[in-house]
Amino acid sequence: MTTSFWDFGITTWNLVAACIVLAVAGWLFYVSMQRHRDASKRYLYLEVLRFVTVIALVFTLFRPERVSVTRKTERPRIAILADASDSMKTADVITDNREAMTREAWLSEQFTNNVWAPLEAKYDVVSTHFSRPPTATNGIDASDTPWGTDINSAIDDAIRRTGDLRAIVLLTDGDWNEGISPISAATRLRLQDSAIFSVAVGADRFLPDLDLQSVRAPSYGLMDENIFIPFTIQSRLARDVQTAVTLRGSDGTLIQKKITIPANGQLQESIVLQPRRRGLFDYTLTLPPERDEVQISNNEKAFQMSFRRELLTVLVIDSTPRWEYRYLRNALSRDPGVRVHCLLLHPGMGAGGGTEYLSRFPADRDSLTKYDVIFLGDVGIGPEELSLDQASMIRGLVEQQGSGLVFLPGMRGRQITLKDSALWDIMPVIPNVKDASGLSFHLESSLNLTTTGRDHLLTLLAADPAANWARWRSLPGFYWHASVEKSRAGSVVLAVHESVRSRHGRMPLLVTRDAGNGKTLFMGTDSAWRWRRGVEDTYHYRFWGQVVRWMSHQRHLAYQEGIRFFYTPEQPRRGNDIALHATVLDGSGYPVKDAEVIATIQNKAGEQKTSIAMRPEEGGWGVFSGTFTPERGGTYSVTINCKSVQRSVTADIEVASRRREAIGRPAKAALLQEMAAITDGAFTNTDGLPELLDQILLLPESTPREQRLRLWAHPLWCAFLITLLGLQWVGRKLLGMI
Repeated sequence: MTTSFWDFGITTWNLVAACIVLAVAGWLFYVSMQRHRDASKRYLYLEVLRFVTVIALVFTLFRPERVSVTRKTERPRIAILADASDSMKTADVITDNREAMTREAWLSEQFTNNVWAPLEAKYDVVSTHFSRPPTATNGIDASDTPWGTDINSAIDDAIRRTGDLRAIVLLTDGDWNEGISPISAATRLRLQDSAIFSVAVGADRFLPDLDLQSVRAPSYGLMDENIFIPFTIQSRLARDVQTAVTLRGSDGTLIQKKITIPANGQLQESIVLQPRRRGLFDYTLTLPPERDEVQISNNEKAFQMSFRRELLTVLVIDSTPRWEYRYLRNALSRDPGVRVHCLLLHPGMGAGGGTEYLSRFPADRDSLTKYDVIFLGDVGIGPEELSLDQASMIRGLVEQQGSGLVFLPGMRGRQITLKDSALWDIMPVIPNVKDASGLSFHLESSLNLTTTGRDHLLTLLAADPAANWARWRSLPGFYWHASVEKSRAGSVVLAVHESVRSRHGRMPLLVTRDAGNGKTLFMGTDSAWRWRRGVEDTYHYRFWGQVVRWMSHQRHLAYQEGIRFFYTPEQPRRGNDIALHATVLDGSGYPVKDAEVIATIQNKAGEQKTSIAMRPEEGGWGVFSGTFTPERGGTYSVTINCKSVQRSVTADIEVASRRREAIGRPAKAALLQEMAAITDGAFTNTDGLPELLDQILLLPESTPREQRLRLWAHPLWCAFLITLLGLQWVGRKLLGMI
């Protein structure tokens, strides 16, 4: 209801002044009319105009204002805004019996008990859940969508939909990750004389907990191989924990490993799995709960692995039978999962011969494509060594077929001659051309693992990063190493020289880099064979075995007789492009270069099904490629089919979701406190909710809203007065009085 009236700023002095001015103006008007009694009516109008102008000026002196008062007749309203996002699944609300319940369960309990009932006697209570994820449909988990928490929009909606909004009770963990800052909404509420009473649902610090954060299992493994599965555990307990993780599999696997988790620290360990039989199996890594742990839902991770029996084919090329070459050849020859071929080039003497030896470099691409990894020793471009065409073939094998290439320089410095070949650009480092023969020292030197190298699958010689670093430090060192300027852009440095530096920093000696679909590795020393001292083949065989399997991993993601399929990235995410690559072999075992290859992709829920005609890659390597973009997370089945040669292969791709909501993080109490302070409201945690409701009941009645039209200061009134004065001046000019 709105009422209006006039308000004047009348004081004794301006009232006296007004009376004097009006009296003088009246007397002057009377005198003037007596003097000009016989004058025309125009003069009379001019005198009346002057008197009206004086009255208007006197009226302005009283500061007149038109006041409109709006009084609310409806009941004031209270909006209850409850957060329904996925972060509310965090179990960190401590109950009276010292047990932890989830934030959403605590909220549900408040609505079930209708704790807002005392407010209903004074206010109209309107409750709303905001940021609720969409409902699951067609068997697809709706939480796969990138749904977030938008507190600002929730408050804006409450302002827009609620009439006389007296206050907002905001029940949330404050973890907003969508929209603009909620502080903006709090500022708008302050201008509307509404308050925010915020309740931080959840603890504002980490509760005692053990969190199995990640398990980095490869997508496949080979039979008769030990597969290392790294995992990371984060402790929020104030004591060291001695426990054991358990790996269970659908193939009957049951493995336990004892571990010690440091207080309030992170443990990176690995568990060893040896495949029992071929196939695809489900595995679960479980961490037993501790007595003082409040959340056990994060103590388990599930993953899948497939196992098959494959023989990796390796080609070792070198110029002289140095010690590094001899022990490397022996290590690969004794590896049951590796078939090794050697090409020993003796400049001036011809190629070496014997069992497992090639008499010459493979004649064509079809003969070279069978190799998963190539070791390129102290050999370069020149007569009776490699040609530029052969170097181009090796690069094509790596970039197109996804094979691996290992650079093993030697004292002859022949890899400097690769500078004008196709291999120079895919080398992970830039060698020092001025010191082609490398650097030698009388004192033994060691490799220092970088932070990345401490837990990299390629350098894993011990279970955890700290022990792995110590293990590498204890390995016998070297007296010679290649001279390197720096690593190339995009390379990953795994180990550096312990003391020698270039102008770019510590000299990198163990470096890897992606090259097209494959990988390259640079090993800057020729003394890995010395790691056998006192321990025989324990570390030497393990390292080179890991190198072969890691570098050929991408190439063997999916393989059937006559067809090979791999994809990048290996761990794709929803909305990112997945590059599909397939090599199809004909009946003679050579790659098919001109055929129709179709990729059929379908998610397990059956919602997204796509067929892609894969196109042959340039270069004539028989690689067919295509691109697919998953619309949702989950498991996708990919079938590659080539009808002309009756070849097909099927593989599953796990697509991760880009979820904004994180479970297990503390509530952001500081944000909620600031919002309440801006609006002159109040803040509390879950224990103080009853007292907070009592404060809302004590809120004063809303004051009437008053609007004032200041006539005395209004531009139109000022223009009216100027107009009166102007008319009077013009009139006097016309009558010849000026």
